[in-house]
Amino acid sequence: MSQASNIIAGVGFCTGNGTGDLSVLERALARHADLGADIAELSLYSEDLVSGGRVLPERIGRLVEITKRYKLGYTVHGLVCSNFMDMVNLPYQKAAMRAMLELCDRVGASVLVHHSGMAPMKTRGEMGLVDAMEREALAEMAEVARGYGVRIALENIFAMGDDEYRQTPSEVAATVAAIGHPNLCALIDFSHAYIESKRRGLDWRAEIRAMAPVAGHLHVHDSFGRPYTMTRFFHPGEAMALGIGDLHMPLGWGDIPWEEIFAELTFPAGTTMIMEITERFEPELPACLARARGLAALADEKAAVAA
Repeated sequence: MSQASNIIAGVGFCTGNGTGDLSVLERALARHADLGADIAELSLYSEDLVSGGRVLPERIGRLVEITKRYKLGYTVHGLVCSNFMDMVNLPYQKAAMRAMLELCDRVGASVLVHHSGMAPMKTRGEMGLVDAMEREALAEMAEVARGYGVRIALENIFAMGDDEYRQTPSEVAATVAAIGHPNLCALIDFSHAYIESKRRGLDWRAEIRAMAPVAGHLHVHDSFGRPYTMTRFFHPGEAMALGIGDLHMPLGWGDIPWEEIFAELTFPAGTTMIMEITERFEPELPACLARARGLAALADEKAAVAA
């Protein structure tokens, strides 16, 4: 494991979508360790380890054995469909998060990624109700996370259209600040913020500035911030050719000004950084890791100046 910076406690990659047998995760961790990453984000939502809100004990042993092979720190990505604004399924959502927190404990993960909520767009008053429901559930789950020594990282997500309600990045930051629990932090996904800000005509740099003080986890991958003006592509490379959507490309393949951003923002000490780069770009990972280490150094420099 390489020496992490003071502000960015670890830099690494996600393991990608699994097939339920841990083989993808196993190969990814071996590769990430070989590259010299500090941490890995385990995509446990795709490994069939939880059923009906309970961990399957007979499937945990191999996961623990694999993760112990490598000198890596770990974070865990919870359900991609996680949604504490879903009143009908909220009990199931919370049960699944409890199970994911148990998995974090078993592998020694420090962070559990949780997507901010989504609901059908209605009146502002009705949206206030789902905001309150999400805050109440997050506060409850943060207290559960405290018992495991895990932080829940609330990730900003973009909406696919005007009929879908999502909090803006600055509103996600306000949610975290309002709850004020030590086991809850914000997760800045820069590409998601870029896309949602363009979609809604917001100043995206101001939006991520609002998130930085309450952040604890970062998702780094490149895009052009273009909302989904079309969604039908015959090959993933077509979306990339058009520059449309959440492309999860290597750093430098889009137009996010990474060095400028990391020289500007001040993150809390101990923040972790995961590159969520699509599996087909695996040959680009060494260059991405080198660039991410440079970004971590910029975060240190910015913090030193601020001090």
